[in-house]
Amino acid sequence: MEPINIEGTPKTPTVNFDSSSGVIEIKGRSIPENSIEFYKPLVDWLDEYSSSAQSQTSVNIQLEYFNTSSSKCILDVFKKLEAIHNGGQSEIVINWHYEEDDEDMLEAGEDYQAIINVPFKMIETEEQ
Repeated sequence: MEPINIEGTPKTPTVNFDSSSGVIEIKGRSIPENSIEFYKPLVDWLDEYSSSAQSQTSVNIQLEYFNTSSSKCILDVFKKLEAIHNGGQSEIVINWHYEEDDEDMLEAGEDYQAIINVPFKMIETEEQ
């Protein structure tokens, strides 16, 4: 299964999805022109990953900002991960990174945590 590696831009996050290591990362800013178009390959990749998932999958989310349409697409990604987790294919932990003074990003992570039945770790990082 091919990994997904997308270099971040000022409007799109850096994405690294690697099935061989079971590591999934989304970092940076997510304000793409078309969020659905940007996130669809990620959701499709997770569909494929579910049939050959590692026993442990580590999800690292480190966003400094995302817009409303990205929020919905990120939820779609999390719902795919939840299905993999609840189906027993992989033990998944979502590491939600936020900067120490960024209460909005902490709150966003807590909102996802309340919706998705997957273990979340809130990880405070130093401001960059």
